[in-house]
Amino acid sequence: MWLDVNKLEDAYLLLERLEPHHAQDIAEAVSNQDSQQLWFTSIPNKDKAASYVEQALSAKDQICFVVKEKSTGELLGCTRFYDIKASHRRAMIGYTWYCPKARRTSVNTRCKILLLKHLFEESQAIAVEFQTHFMNHASRAAIKRLGAKQDGILRNHQIMPDGSLRDTVCFSIIQSEWPAVRNNLNLKLSKYETE
Repeated sequence: MWLDVNKLEDAYLLLERLEPHHAQDIAEAVSNQDSQQLWFTSIPNKDKAASYVEQALSAKDQICFVVKEKSTGELLGCTRFYDIKASHRRAMIGYTWYCPKARRTSVNTRCKILLLKHLFEESQAIAVEFQTHFMNHASRAAIKRLGAKQDGILRNHQIMPDGSLRDTVCFSIIQSEWPAVRNNLNLKLSKYETE
């Protein structure tokens, strides 16, 4: 399968393929999560960690990762490639969440560098897409900070578990933009490291 990869890593983080045994670590990582306040996200709750893992592993055209701190082995969150289109050399990055400890740190920047580098440099992708709920302003801002450009909004795109209708904001980075995006992300990372 195109994009087939078992792990990605840098000096600080390890992204490894999601396995059933990660359910316990996910349950621990989300035990202090504010997922009830983030109704527009797909953060699992502690009691449903096993079903979250089962559902993620059964999904087609996805590669799911747990995000771990290398020095401690602590699980910090999850992310994935999904809607993988090998024939068009494009994929989406999403279903990303982090435990409170990892937020507002270098973790998301590091993850995105690893994922985007694999897509554009190792797999010769022509584009990557990101989608988020219209109401998820923090996610929208984070995606823009990566250097992605907003492509549009899909109105009434999905029915949420609570029955509300989701407007989905779509973003992308194309192959020719990757060098500038990479430079921007590396600059952001260097600022984290000097703080």
